[in-house]
Amino acid sequence: MHKKLTAWLLAVVLLIMPLIAGCQQSNSGQQASAAAQVTESELRVHFIDVGQADSILVQLPDGQNMLVDAGNNDDGQTIVDYIKKQGVKRLDYVVATHPHEDHIGGMDTVIQSFPVGKVYAPKVTNNTKTFEDFLLAVKARGLKITPAKGPMAVLNNQNGLAISFVAPIGDSYDDLNDWSVVTKIQYGKTSFLLTGDAETQSESEMLLQSPTQLKADVLKVGHHGSRYSTTSAFLKAVSPMYAVISVGSDNDYGHPHQETLKALDEAKVKVYRTDLNGTIIATSNGQTIMFSTLKNTVQPRAPDVPKVTTATDAGKVSVAVPSAQGQYIGNENSKKFHRTTCSSLPEPKNRIYFKNRGEAVKEGYVPCQRCKP
Repeated sequence: MHKKLTAWLLAVVLLIMPLIAGCQQSNSGQQASAAAQVTESELRVHFIDVGQADSILVQLPDGQNMLVDAGNNDDGQTIVDYIKKQGVKRLDYVVATHPHEDHIGGMDTVIQSFPVGKVYAPKVTNNTKTFEDFLLAVKARGLKITPAKGPMAVLNNQNGLAISFVAPIGDSYDDLNDWSVVTKIQYGKTSFLLTGDAETQSESEMLLQSPTQLKADVLKVGHHGSRYSTTSAFLKAVSPMYAVISVGSDNDYGHPHQETLKALDEAKVKVYRTDLNGTIIATSNGQTIMFSTLKNTVQPRAPDVPKVTTATDAGKVSVAVPSAQGQYIGNENSKKFHRTTCSSLPEPKNRIYFKNRGEAVKEGYVPCQRCKP
């Protein structure tokens, strides 16, 4: 009887083991599938063209959405419309980097138009109607402002995604720009640093506090490319491959300043600008970053002539320029000439167009060392 029972139990075990193994294999397959899904998910960072202002929509790979700044007062509805076109129905995080009108102007319209999770802003006020409108919109939706300060985690590492505030670090600044909330987004092996209008003082504090935290593949250049931001030490610490400058065409401030463009060029950073490229979208799969643009104004003096922008790998953008305007673009200040796809193209007012390379050389222009025309 004992031998029969033992044999029966052994048979049952042998019968069940394949089922258990099958369940384990199925679970492993589900985990592998989930891991593949996370790997294939994308992070999209939209640098919305709002002229001489800032607004950045971040679509996170986990399905959440973040908005950093909302342009000028007149940009509110434009930003709302753009966000809706991306299929976004809720903003989980809203960040007002600092209370200047060109960063929070449209924030009240945005907050009134979407369900909002959390609102972050630096612990500083501004005696303006724009700032008051922002506060009233937050209150009307039953929300509270969470003071943003660096270092501060917003979203801990989840499936390779982490968001944190690097600045402001101090408790007192003479310039509102230095109160700017600086946001670091890490997704897999790729990273973004969004700096608002942070200037020299804030950059110096970040360098002292967390220099290793500053390293990023994409730098949203501070203060629209002002000479008072993006110091050489800060740029070296960030060591970006790409830079995005949110700036308006022919603005009264002369942004971006030549000093900043020169520093980026010498650091061999690929530069995108909203005044030249329109809205810029950086897409990361956690391994690489691709760029696409919604328009290009390489020829602002002839806006009626159609131009074609094509996104290619490694974030490069090729622009088809009408042959009548020339195949090379010269800089009347530096006396260098460039390919039409060069990231170091001069400001429109400093451009001169050549039909061929020989014409540029004949006029005394030397080839750009970056694009090597």
